[in-house]
Amino acid sequence: MIISEDLLIAFGGEYETYPANTVIFSEGSQPKFYFQIVNGNVELNNYHEDGKEFTQNILSDGQSFGESLLFSDQPYPMNAIATTECRILKLSKSDFLDLISQNKKVSFDMFKCLSDRLYYKYLMLFSITSSNPAYKIRALMDYIKGYNSSAIPKHSFLVPFTRRQIANLTGLRIETVIRTIKKMENENILKIENRKIYY
Repeated sequence: MIISEDLLIAFGGEYETYPANTVIFSEGSQPKFYFQIVNGNVELNNYHEDGKEFTQNILSDGQSFGESLLFSDQPYPMNAIATTECRILKLSKSDFLDLISQNKKVSFDMFKCLSDRLYYKYLMLFSITSSNPAYKIRALMDYIKGYNSSAIPKHSFLVPFTRRQIANLTGLRIETVIRTIKKMENENILKIENRKIYY
């Protein structure tokens, strides 16, 4: 949790439940809230002109989203979709800015979170320029595994994404992801058990 639920509520935060496949906010709309996931999964995405989805990030329990845009007057450059039923704690933009201006530790925690997100963006931006699909997939898995814990032994981290989500996160075709993951298994880079990927 980036900000404690009690603190968010003290500053006016409210719980809201979103059914699966509900749009939380749309690309082009104005940022009005800080969102923190109590439980559930949220996907940040865009759609190309041809309708192909590009996934920016997939977030889950305890993570926040959209907060960086509360510091500017820019509209959302992506959509936020509840991919499962979600319970989310929302705090208005003005109350969020009051909260962080009055709480130094929360401000530093927020800077750390934003720094981690920038690191992920830089990492993925560089990997997307590679023509090697295994490199793209491995960069994603390295980041996700490291984000959870750097001390997880080889082949014991359950990758929390489907093959389609990996394709959307890396800009690869689903067929390429399936073929590359099988090749990576043969090279002992990862392990597949009951269709689940362990890295």
